[in-house]
Amino acid sequence: MAGARGGGRSTGVSAAPHLRADAARNRERIVEAAREALALHGTEVPLDEIARRAGVGNATLYRHFPDRSVLARDVVLAVAERIADRARDALDEAAQGCDPFEALSRFTAAAVEERVGALCPFLSEDFDDQEPRLLAARQRLERLVGELFDRARRAGRLRADADIGDLLLALGQLTRPLPGTECAQFDRFLGRHLQIFLDGLRAPARSELPGRAATVEAFRQG
Repeated sequence: MAGARGGGRSTGVSAAPHLRADAARNRERIVEAAREALALHGTEVPLDEIARRAGVGNATLYRHFPDRSVLARDVVLAVAERIADRARDALDEAAQGCDPFEALSRFTAAAVEERVGALCPFLSEDFDDQEPRLLAARQRLERLVGELFDRARRAGRLRADADIGDLLLALGQLTRPLPGTECAQFDRFLGRHLQIFLDGLRAPARSELPGRAATVEAFRQG
């Protein structure tokens, strides 16, 4: 059954184990506020501003996240799990008879809303992308997107010379504002560029792509 390989919906990655309910809610609010602030203002946004957006005191923020690296991990983890949930929803739609390419398109649009590209500068050289929870979230996402690709390709709706890495790379590029560009200004063109990209994935292909398809392995290696 579609989506079975991907597992169930995530249950809130921001909440550390054994937290009281109110503390867990504070942690989740901080992570969401950090994601929004980073997407809007970049990596230099003050932690005080994140606390203000989350509606918590500075002491509460620092109690949960003593430094930016801990906050970065949880923001990336939350985004990865939420995007994977979107992929699972798209698989469920395809299993219920939805055009698999349209399901893939809706997933891509939902993933773009997470502004994952705006978070890329937050991932410094010492960011541990092999941390077990992050690795599990990434593998789940890749597995679900791979199944979406397989369904769309079997239906003859996805060009044969594209692969998962092409999509994952495009998600980062489409949602990463140019230096000195305000997010609001950048967003005016995002829907147009997303549609251009999706049209390029459709079968039958109108051109031959140069080079090799970007597999997951190639994407990981940069």
